[in-house]
Amino acid sequence: MTIQTRLVEYRHAGQVLEGFLAWDDALAGPRPAVAIGHTWAGRGEFEQDKAIALAAQGFTGFAIDMYGQGIRGSSPEENTALMTPLMQDRQLLQDRIGTAVEVLREQAETDPARVAAIGYCFGGLCALDLARSGSDVVGVVSIHGLLGAPEHARGRPITASVLCLHGYDDPMAQPDDLLALASELTAAGADWQVHAFGNTVHAFTNPAANNPDMGTVYSEAADKRSSIALQNFLQEVFAQAGTGPGSKRL
Repeated sequence: MTIQTRLVEYRHAGQVLEGFLAWDDALAGPRPAVAIGHTWAGRGEFEQDKAIALAAQGFTGFAIDMYGQGIRGSSPEENTALMTPLMQDRQLLQDRIGTAVEVLREQAETDPARVAAIGYCFGGLCALDLARSGSDVVGVVSIHGLLGAPEHARGRPITASVLCLHGYDDPMAQPDDLLALASELTAAGADWQVHAFGNTVHAFTNPAANNPDMGTVYSEAADKRSSIALQNFLQEVFAQAGTGPGSKRL
C-alpha cells in the first residue's frame, strides 16, 4: 500500500479553490470516493489527514475547499469572518460543495456512481446542505456539525442517506436542533440516523480541541465510537451502490 496525494485546483463563482486528493495506488481502477468538508478554519491538516485515512481504507479521499486557495483562518474572529458569507447565502454554499463533488467525480481514481460526503463542524453543515440540495451522492455524514436548515430547501426531497454524529451537550447545536433535524429529514423522506454521544460537546474528534468555555473539547470515547459508526455507514451506502473495499479503522 502506497498512499498518493495531489492538490486539485478548481473554480466556482469566480473563486479559485484547491482540494486535497488522496488514494492508494496499490488498488487498480476507480473506487468509492468521499468528499470531506472542513471546519470553520478552512481546509487544513486535520481534513487532509482524514483524506489519507480514507485512502488507507480503500477509498478516494478529497478534502474540499469552501473558502479559496490558501485561505485559512487563524482565530475565532477570522474563522467567523470566513464562514459568515456562506452561512448567509446557503444557495452559494450548496452550489460550492456541489461543484467540489463534481470535481471529485471527474478524478480518474473515483467511481462517479459511488460518492459520499462527510464534514466536521462547519463542514458537517456543508454535507447536510449537499443532501438538502437534492444531490445524488449516496450518503452524507455530519460530524459535530451545525444543523440548521436553509429556508429555500424546505420541502425538497432528500435521496442521500444521512448520518449525524453529534455531542449531546454541543452548545452550537443543542438537543432541540437534533429534534428539528430529525423532523426535517423525516418530512424529506430521507433514510436517516442520528447518533448522540452523552457528556460530549463540540469538536469531539479533534485532539487539539480543549476549550471548555467555548464548548470545544476532544473526547477519545466519542471519537472512537463515531469512527466505527462512520465506517459502518460508508460500507453500507457504498455496498448498496456496488461492491466496496474492505473495512479498516478510520
